[in-house]
Parts: sequence; C-alpha cells; structure tokens
Amino acid sequence: MKLSFLTSFLLLLSFHHFVFPIFCNASQADNLFELLKSRKSQNPPNTELWVGLHSDDSNYSPVYIGPQDGLKEADKINALPGQPQGVDFDQYAGYITVDPNVGRELFYYFVESPQNSTTNPLVLWLNGGPGCSSLGFGAMEELGPFRVNSDGKTLFRNDYAWNSVANVIFLESPAGVGFSYSNTTLDYSKNGDKRTAEDSYTFLVNWLERFPQYKTRDFFITGESYAGHYVPQLAHTILSKNNNTNQTVINLKGIAIGNAWIDDITGIMGGYDYFWTHALNSDETNAGIHQYCNFVEGNYSSKCYDYLNQADAEAGNLDFYNIYAPLCKSSGPKSGPSGSVHDFDPCSNNYVSAYLNLAEVQASLHAKATKWEACRYEHFAWTESPTTILPTIIELISSGISVWIYSGDIDSVVPVTSSRYSINTLKLPVTTAWHPWYFDNEVGGYVVGYKGVTFATIRGAGHEVPSYQPERALTIISSFLTGKLPPS
Repeated sequence: MKLSFLTSFLLLLSFHHFVFPIFCNASQADNLFELLKSRKSQNPPNTELWVGLHSDDSNYSPVYIGPQDGLKEADKINALPGQPQGVDFDQYAGYITVDPNVGRELFYYFVESPQNSTTNPLVLWLNGGPGCSSLGFGAMEELGPFRVNSDGKTLFRNDYAWNSVANVIFLESPAGVGFSYSNTTLDYSKNGDKRTAEDSYTFLVNWLERFPQYKTRDFFITGESYAGHYVPQLAHTILSKNNNTNQTVINLKGIAIGNAWIDDITGIMGGYDYFWTHALNSDETNAGIHQYCNFVEGNYSSKCYDYLNQADAEAGNLDFYNIYAPLCKSSGPKSGPSGSVHDFDPCSNNYVSAYLNLAEVQASLHAKATKWEACRYEHFAWTESPTTILPTIIELISSGISVWIYSGDIDSVVPVTSSRYSINTLKLPVTTAWHPWYFDNEVGGYVVGYKGVTFATIRGAGHEVPSYQPERALTIISSFLTGKLPPS
C-alpha cells in the first residue's frame, strides 16, 4: 500500500522513528513532509512567531552590500542552449553574495518583459519545499518563458509566461538549493525560516544595486507550497527593514501565494476533507476519520490510524499534486515531438534535471559547475518553522499591502479546502461575494474578496498552478498585479 503525504505525516506523530521514504522524483511535498516529521524529532525546529512590524529596533544595522559594478553586464545571458528562435527579451543569471564571511551565495535567474519592461512591475517568485528550486520548478515548469522538451536538451516557448506582464526574478533559496551554495558546509545545518527571509532580503537589496533601474519599481512577491511561509515572512522582513533602514526602501505592493502551506492544523484537516469531497474515499471512512481523529488537539487513536490507512487504500496510486493527471512512466529524457504548454508532461521533472545538468547550460547561466538537483535532502536541516503563518498574514493585512491566496482545485497535497479553512480562521468580513471568474468565455475559477485578502481558485489546476492551467494562471497574476478582481 502506498501511503499518502498526509497519512505518512500523521503516522509519524506517534512513531517518530518512522523512516521517510525518499521518492525517485524529488518534490516540494516530499521536503514539506520531512519538515513536518522534524516537528516530533528530538531536535525540533524553533516555532517562535515573528515580532511586530513596528517594533523598536535600536540596534539595527544595515545589511551587507557588496560591490556591484559591471556585474549586471557579466550576468547577461547571450542565449540558453537549445532555446527557440525569436527570443525578444533580455535574461540574466548569476550569484549575489549574502554573507561574505562564510561565502554564502544565492543564485538567481531574471527575465525582463518583451514589451514595457521599463514600466512593468518587478516580481519575485519563490518555490517551497523547504529546499526546492525556483529555477527548476517555477522557471522551467511553470511560469517562466521556456519549458524543456522531452529530449532534455532543447526548449520551447511558454506563450503564457508571467514576464509578459512583469519582470520576474526566480531565486534559488536558501543556500544549498539548486545552484545556490555556501563555502562553509556547516552553514547548511543552520537553514530555517528566519535566515531564509533575512538572506532573501539581503539578496534583494544587493540585486537592486546591480539593477538600479528597478529600485523605485512596484515590487510583488509570489510563490507556492512552503512559500506560504517564505513569501509572508520576506514581506514582513521588508516592511520591518523599510521602517528602520536608510538603505534602499523596497517598494513592496503585495504578495500572492498559491496552494500554500500556511497552517499545520488546517493544512492536514483540509487534506482529508478534500479526499472525501473529491470521491477518493468512502462515506464510512470519512465518518470514521472525523469520529476518531482530533486534528485540532493532535490526538490520533489507533482507530484513527485504521481509518487513515483505509483512506489511503481507497485512494490508490495517484499523483497527489493533480489527482486527475497521468503518472510519469519514464525514468529520463526521451526522443519525440516538441512539448506543448497546453499539455503538461508528467515527466517534466526528468527533462528539467537533464537540461540543467548539461555543462553548456550551466556555463550559459554563469552557474558554478555542480550536480543540480530539484530538491535537496542531504545535509539540509531546518532550524526554524512556525506551525502557523497566520499571525504574520494578519500583520501584512494591517500594513495595507495587497494579499492574495490562490489555489488550484485538483491538488490534494495543499488543497483548496486547506486554504479555505486557513482563511476562515481569520474571520474576515466578506467584501465581494463568492462568484465565478471567466477566461475565454468559460469559468476559470471562483473568487471571493475579504477585508484584506482576496482568495481565488483556478479550475483544473494542480499544485503547480501555471503548469496545468497557464492561461488561467496568467489571468490571475495579471489581476493581482493591477489590483483588480479577475474578469467576471
């Protein structure tokens, strides 16, 4: 029997010696599971919440800023190997030093807009895990300008890339993820939520010195999965530093998080309710789970585990990222026709990994030669992780920035039910009633406006929303950037 992500997590709550199975294709869910497992280990991560945005920090000192002269020009990519003809935008890649004392370097890939790059906003994209690559997932499988063909050597154009409406940075964070690294190996054992936010802030301040034309540009942070932690925490850090520093004030306007892990309790409970509401288990199993499993207090009886195991047996062998998608049945690149942005290939991870490990690709990206991996497991501790990010979101709402939460509705790992339960705990008044939004004269999803938060679903999208519904994802992000609800 194959255990689902959620049931495996609950089993380890009582049996913390449970050995996590390393799946052949690394994913954000796998790393999220590892983090949740660590909550019951002998050395759990610190769950302390963030301090207030307006606290007095008399001991504040400016962050490190390194020399940036000539580095923008050095980072410019002439052409990516195998890219299609007619590329009409500038792209850059390279490293930003965030701690020169230990040699900690964060890798970025940046694509400007083909049109209106001088006026379009600046967007940062972060993938989750923790420990997974925004280059491999976000840029190469989701919202970036290219995707990788099945040969693992050539690229095809994504006609619905987000750089059509924004200039987009993909950041591999923290150090140890993708091409990002530290010259001090023990550095990796100190990764956690707080340092990830602080390093990402240091990255941004230095990046804006390298690209000074963006210093006053409207800035937005987006991401998915465990970026439900990364994005709000980075936003919180930016607003706090803006209050205290005479360095560059980052013009943060809003955040958008997709299928985001926000709160442990509602995340787990919502997952099992999603199973039943999407016909993945029986009425009897669902009733048993709700009778014997106390998600709120964390009380899981032997009867609870019996029903959870039964739920997994009934669900079967699925892609829990997209419950209606076919499974990948290939172990590597293959010859064949070019890919299509309208038909997401379940083996895309394999093609991306092959491509990013080509020596000529790493050279064109100005990356340090290495074995690139989509997600890191080994030597990757996580020292800080609040069990909920909801208090941080409340502070962001009070700051007045735009807060959007969106959800692909066929993901069962961080499903739409979990997102709705999380938002409902905030008890925000509804300002715009639930209603469908449209793309190409059909329902693209549903949206509801709360005081301080907009929640939108994307119909037919899995965990990685732009992979499965690129047109609808672009509609949502365009609406978010312009501060308007998607078209109804």
